[in-house]
Amino acid sequence: MNNLFRQGLCASAVSSALGLVLGLGVLVGIGLSATTYAVVLGAVGRKFPPERRTSALGIASLGGSLGIFLSVPVTLSLIDSVNWSLAFVSLGLVAVTICLLAPMLSGRIEAQGTDQSLTEALFEALRHKGFVLLVLGFFVCGFQLAFIGTHLPAYLLDRNLGAWLGGAALATIGATNIAGTFICGVVGDHISKKKILVGLYLARAVAVATFVLLPPSDVSTLLFAVVMGFTWLGTVPLTTGIVAQVFGPRYLATLIGIVFFMHQIGSFLGAWLGGLVFEQTGNYDIMWWCVVLAGIMAAFLHLPIDEQPLTSKFSRLQGAVSSA
Repeated sequence: MNNLFRQGLCASAVSSALGLVLGLGVLVGIGLSATTYAVVLGAVGRKFPPERRTSALGIASLGGSLGIFLSVPVTLSLIDSVNWSLAFVSLGLVAVTICLLAPMLSGRIEAQGTDQSLTEALFEALRHKGFVLLVLGFFVCGFQLAFIGTHLPAYLLDRNLGAWLGGAALATIGATNIAGTFICGVVGDHISKKKILVGLYLARAVAVATFVLLPPSDVSTLLFAVVMGFTWLGTVPLTTGIVAQVFGPRYLATLIGIVFFMHQIGSFLGAWLGGLVFEQTGNYDIMWWCVVLAGIMAAFLHLPIDEQPLTSKFSRLQGAVSSA
């Protein structure tokens, strides 16, 4: 919280390009990393029993999506009403609410079944095929979302569509993402989470392929935005839910941190390669089809994931040994 508050004050008082980079670059990065999904969902995952955990994770993820969606018009309104400096101070003060709400997430960690150390948990996860596949799948997620979020407006301009359409498409993605994240979280408590993830990645691949193949238009773009929005961050509660289900909630924040680390690497490559490909070829065609192929690959990566809790498998093994 302190980092978020400081970044608001720093941004409000900045008077040079270096100050802007340090304030909105370094401090924002540190502040966001201290309040990102890995931290929040790790705390939420500890508070709820397995049968309600994915729904809770979906609601928490929905809160992040709703905040991002509302922050843009609210911030612009503040800048118009007062000035940009006081707007940043206001955003810093809003972060104080995190301090007030954070104690509500404290509580006893659900028993894991063994007194496992963090090092042992990390080695166990990295040797687990399902965890590695989840990490690779989330890398694809970051790659897809960063490319679309960064380059969709430029792609639409390149196809001679109106400048307003890029903003409208991203706003549509943001709005439908709220509903999609919530629905994925609720449904994930009742059916196989990996099967939903397979469906999400395949839906993205189909949506992107259809969007690229159809003649460019306002209608096709907005329909594409609706489909992408419903699949946008629905992967977050489902992926987090599988990690918690398999490994338990004790070291959930650390394990999710690893998963999100790969997501961010994928995000960097999606945004950067999109610009590089356009500079080299003059269009985004190669990147769009890379996004399609990546979605199909991610869907197949999730198929062999074993969602069975490790503690349950350990108990079964012990029972078999005892019977023998």
